[in-house]
Amino acid sequence: MKTIWAKSALLPSGWASDVRVDIDVDGRISAVQSDAAAAGTTTDMLLPSPVNVHSHAFQRAMAGLTERRGPNPSDSFWTWRQLMFRFLDRLNPDHVQAITAFVQMEMLEAGYATNAEFHYLHHQPGGVPYDNIAEMSSRVAAAASQTGIGLCLLPVHYQFGGCDGRALTDGQIRFGNDLEQFQTLHDGAIASLSSLPTDTKHGVAPHSLRAVGVETLKSYATLFPTGPIHMHLAEQVLEVDEVQAYWDARPVEWALDNMGLDARWCLIHGTQMTPSETVRLAQSGAVAGLCPITESSLGDGIFDAVRWLDTNGKIAIGSDSNVRIALSEELRTLEYSQRLRDGTRAALATSELSTGHRLFEEILRGGAQAAQRQTGRLEAGHWADMMALDTDNEHMWGRSGDTALDAWIFAGDDRLVRDVWSAGRHMVTGGEHVARKAIIAAYKRTIDDLKEAL
Repeated sequence: MKTIWAKSALLPSGWASDVRVDIDVDGRISAVQSDAAAAGTTTDMLLPSPVNVHSHAFQRAMAGLTERRGPNPSDSFWTWRQLMFRFLDRLNPDHVQAITAFVQMEMLEAGYATNAEFHYLHHQPGGVPYDNIAEMSSRVAAAASQTGIGLCLLPVHYQFGGCDGRALTDGQIRFGNDLEQFQTLHDGAIASLSSLPTDTKHGVAPHSLRAVGVETLKSYATLFPTGPIHMHLAEQVLEVDEVQAYWDARPVEWALDNMGLDARWCLIHGTQMTPSETVRLAQSGAVAGLCPITESSLGDGIFDAVRWLDTNGKIAIGSDSNVRIALSEELRTLEYSQRLRDGTRAALATSELSTGHRLFEEILRGGAQAAQRQTGRLEAGHWADMMALDTDNEHMWGRSGDTALDAWIFAGDDRLVRDVWSAGRHMVTGGEHVARKAIIAAYKRTIDDLKEAL
């Protein structure tokens, strides 16, 4: 049994003072009591920790390497992708494990308790499977064992280079599997999780409408009847144009009409949707997985969060390319994008909740659904996924309740995160991961190995 006590905490009923949280030996919250005497580990402000709902861990090692314009005068997502393909061709399993551990460490230090890893780098250079076809998935699991983060592993199915069924290019060949081989890989990936704690989850991820065949996409929920299903959808204009040209429908329209989208699904990005598509997809019950920093970096566009949330749609936050792993900045970027587009302020606030409070509550709820993890609430029976903020910091001084949450997101940054627990595992103390030194040393060795890649 562990006990955490906080001066203030965000409970399902709202803000409370002098809150005691008891955690059982399995890592679940066993009791929550307000107006309690101090006991156990004491903190300032205690919050539920959200899920990072979308990550390609290996791309973290590219951060800062793609900010020069190439020979094409109109640099875009598609030119960035070519650089990414060149980079990943150098990665071996040891590199992937070290990079993933570094990413998971940064996620925990930013306040996330869970990593939903959209994992598509499966095979050797040239596309030949490793002797263990799920070798790379096992390295993601090994990283989670080292970092203590809650893992939701999402092996990615990637079969074609486009809607016309063309073959994968050299840059994509390490991702590729036909359906039968992917099912074998999927089973191996699940087996690789056997040594991880009981809060570990798994699902599946058809990469996109461009990368998986029509008939397979139509039957995906039946082919994989358990676990969440995540998929990129409507991220880029050229993607929309290609789907419309080959399948005679826009991506969101086609997916809604053919794939049985419901609460099991998390659709990533959605930055190229019409207003009617936004409303209809929100009403499906699926979660929108938003990655505002990456979407800004790649010029994807702006998700219509105002319309989506007004339609009672669910959102979750991810770090995607991991160019920066910063929870507060993801939320700030999402809100500011709405303000810049519409010329407003407090775009996502309500009459009851401040901007920061509403955003935080929404990603807690959506992230829990997208990862099928009992999380996002300081409540008995839920996993003890929690983060503590430093209210003695100058940016938080004199602030409380919603105002303190807003101060963290809009005036401070993730350096205010002092402690993080994932299923009761106390992995961040004093703002640093407990294995930070070893994880960074391995990451630096990997960067030295890869420094000629770009």
